[in-house]
Amino acid sequence: MTAIKGFTQADFDSMEVPGLEARMEKIQTHIQPKFQTLGAALATYLSVQLGTEMHLHIARHARRSVNPPDSTWLAIAPDKRGYKKHPHFQVGLYDDYLFVWLAFIYENEERKKIADRYIGEKEAFARLPEDFRISKDHTVKETYPLHSAELPKALERFRDVKKGEFLIGKIFPAGSREIANGPVLEKEVEAVFSALLDFYKQAIK
Repeated sequence: MTAIKGFTQADFDSMEVPGLEARMEKIQTHIQPKFQTLGAALATYLSVQLGTEMHLHIARHARRSVNPPDSTWLAIAPDKRGYKKHPHFQVGLYDDYLFVWLAFIYENEERKKIADRYIGEKEAFARLPEDFRISKDHTVKETYPLHSAELPKALERFRDVKKGEFLIGKIFPAGSREIANGPVLEKEVEAVFSALLDFYKQAIK
């Protein structure tokens, strides 16, 4: 079994390389092998925790023809064929932070049901760690503190806007000691996923 490796500054620098082909070459040679080993371990972890087989998907960015991706990620979902329309777990990189999300992106057809359910879960959100963040769009780098006025706004936008998205979890700045060491990173990600398991279960009811 290949050892899990952490993410170094060189990995984050890959996300700043100019040009689609050059950046994709860096992503494919430096980042995706790390996604493969980390993602396989995390898929096993989630399969055990959820009692159902979870499958690893690695973003290929295949539709891009000109602009290089600003971020890249692995996703874990119950569907072997795809993840975008399902609630799913993500780990990925921008050029200055690593993100760990429970993600609902715009292809999800159950967003109204999920958002309405989450809007009624104020106490459950309040119990999540202080350093958790949310995102309203997986293609935008900006994130917001979970414990802020942005949470209800984000949930309402997710419910009401056709392309609305909702991502919740934690970000680790480039250079964080928690992400440089593979086994430590694996435990950090597992801890974030563990805190979000009940939210995932709520979403798939």
